Amino acid sequence: MRWPVQLSFLLPQLPMSTVTPPKVYTPSTKPFALKEGHDILSPKDMLELPRSGGAVANPAGDLALLPVKEYSFETRKMNSTIYITSLDPVGLPATFPVLNGGDAFWLNDRTLAHIVTESNGQAVYAISLTYTADPQSLAPTSPVFVGHLPPSTASNFKYKSGVLVFSAYTWEDGDLFDTPKLDKERSKEGSGTSARVYNSGYPRHWDTWTTPGKGSQLFSVSLTSSGPAGEEKWSLGDAYVAPLKGTKHYTPVEPFGGTDDFDISSTHIVYTAKDPELPYPWHTRQNVYIVPIFGGAERPRQLTTGRQGATHSPVFSNKGDKVAWTEMKEDGYEADLARVIVYDLGKDVRFTITEKWDTSLSAILFSPDDASIFALAGDQARVKLYSLPLPATPSSHSVFNVQPVPLIEDHTVTGIQPLIDGRVLFSQSSLTHPPEVYLRDKTGSKITQVTSLSSKKLSGKSLSPGEEFWFKGAEGKTIQGWVNLPPGFKKGDKAAWPMAFLIHGGPQGAWEDSWSTRWNPNVFAQQGYVTVTINPTGSTTFGQALTDAIAQDWGGKPFVDLQAGYKEVLRLYPEIDPERTVAAGASWGGYAINWIAGHPEFAFNFKALVNHDGVFDTRANGFVTDELFFFDHEFGGPPWKSAETVEKYNPVKFVEKWSIPMLIFHGEKDYRLPVSEGIGAFHSNQRMGVPTRLVVFPEENHWVLDPGNNLKWHSEIFEWFAKWLD
Repeated sequence: MRWPVQLSFLLPQLPMSTVTPPKVYTPSTKPFALKEGHDILSPKDMLELPRSGGAVANPAGDLALLPVKEYSFETRKMNSTIYITSLDPVGLPATFPVLNGGDAFWLNDRTLAHIVTESNGQAVYAISLTYTADPQSLAPTSPVFVGHLPPSTASNFKYKSGVLVFSAYTWEDGDLFDTPKLDKERSKEGSGTSARVYNSGYPRHWDTWTTPGKGSQLFSVSLTSSGPAGEEKWSLGDAYVAPLKGTKHYTPVEPFGGTDDFDISSTHIVYTAKDPELPYPWHTRQNVYIVPIFGGAERPRQLTTGRQGATHSPVFSNKGDKVAWTEMKEDGYEADLARVIVYDLGKDVRFTITEKWDTSLSAILFSPDDASIFALAGDQARVKLYSLPLPATPSSHSVFNVQPVPLIEDHTVTGIQPLIDGRVLFSQSSLTHPPEVYLRDKTGSKITQVTSLSSKKLSGKSLSPGEEFWFKGAEGKTIQGWVNLPPGFKKGDKAAWPMAFLIHGGPQGAWEDSWSTRWNPNVFAQQGYVTVTINPTGSTTFGQALTDAIAQDWGGKPFVDLQAGYKEVLRLYPEIDPERTVAAGASWGGYAINWIAGHPEFAFNFKALVNHDGVFDTRANGFVTDELFFFDHEFGGPPWKSAETVEKYNPVKFVEKWSIPMLIFHGEKDYRLPVSEGIGAFHSNQRMGVPTRLVVFPEENHWVLDPGNNLKWHSEIFEWFAKWLD
């Protein structure tokens, strides 16, 4: 096959002559099986643990709903349950299963709305709860039908003051009721062609080919009650309003946006959306807008300057007189420092309150009295909860440097909700357990664990909490890492333990004291590996300077850090056998694996490598990745403008030095790093005579989400390690 000149950049630049491969290793012939047992957290055990969403309290703060998913390998089904959890300080916490699947939200203190998918579309039901605190009991009534939603699938529900707001995918020239008809007309069945035609925007994004002219919009409808408390009759209106129609403001923002991309007051919606005037693929700018909840003649009003980068988490104050959001200054940089911006709607004044704080804030909420803002922030490989005292509104646009007050500093906090009595509801995970629900009392002197969803299944597993270590890396910077020790490890053991060296993606990410179902250090440790995770240059939670320092230096400072960390671990843990070390990484971590393979002078001495969805050819990736702004920032512009940096740090240039056995994973629906990256690495190893194995998941994206595929992923990794270590 002859390749057109225009596509030649897709091919690895291999030498034309035959290359004699360097030394490779002799594979083990021992039979392999994953370690399992009552005292071992196997990959299967981990994947069957409950996965909870954030708990949402009712207005009174004595009950919370909690969505939980739990996979069973026996039935091969993901079971979804909505629990009601007691938050009443009178009795001990108790959790009651109430609903099977669907979306739910509070209508009032004792009534839930439940969205159910039926044969003729989605229906809304009301469920009343009878709750007693002492002794604790909960009795839900039978669901009462309220009404049907339009035929377009709705999600991201928010309810307040008799109004329901939700999102749905609709055509720009259609509405909720026209969407199915237009879908059919514009399908192959209706149009006679399956061609996709693009003039702008994303042709494909994350794991989906986009549909031009169709996007996620917000809709409002009345949802009201009549009758005395406890005997309410609920009614769903039939007048659906699209306040964003015709604006090209699509929210929640793809691919990860949800209910945190908009908020509602009794009269308005505040939301974030990509700037419609800019090309999405090479800009991150999102503006914040406010619009009446039922639209009308008043069009959305922009609250941001239009000169910023991405914005997230827009929220109303409880009085509805202020709005706050997080904002990045640089357009085109998704990991820029995120500051908190407040907009006083009555005084038409915008002000920044965390200008000089060197960590990004997220998941912001006003306190019940609107005197402060609660926020999460990554710091030192943890995600902590802070309170930000709110200054008085200045007379003009101003900048403040409010000093955040730490409230919870351990592990990883998510799903925060301040309650009216001063307590704070939150979820927390760590290296040893998935998210559970907790309550912080108003003085901060007591934290109560509310749920114990995983405690029974984790009992007796002896998980490692992680041991931190610090060392000097590139340019003398202090770098942090974790070591998770396997069961049975003892100080003073003769050098015998193998090491698994895991490299995180991003590259603007971090190994944190948190739980993961994809890259879980304890799962690796439980299979008998001293598991090492280092946060090198480019990592988040250690100050913005370290995060920024990887730009245009992908193969530089981070690898000085990784080499120094590798040596430091061997010094700190002489129980590790330096002849039995392996490495694995995904995304940028997969790039790192390719880069290490081509640089034997790094002297890592790894006996096997695992590359998951990693960058193989930086130049090619600069043309075919979905979010081009990422490449432009990381390499200094598009490939033709940043050619010197691109080629300097291109793994393709060093494949002739590859010799370490490599296992390669790739998702066929990965449009961030297309599957050709994995195939290119596989072909190069094959042509070099290096032992290699390619595993492609046709239905997976940049991650491996299906539990069956995830178990296969783990099995392949540990068998590959054993093959080259035993």
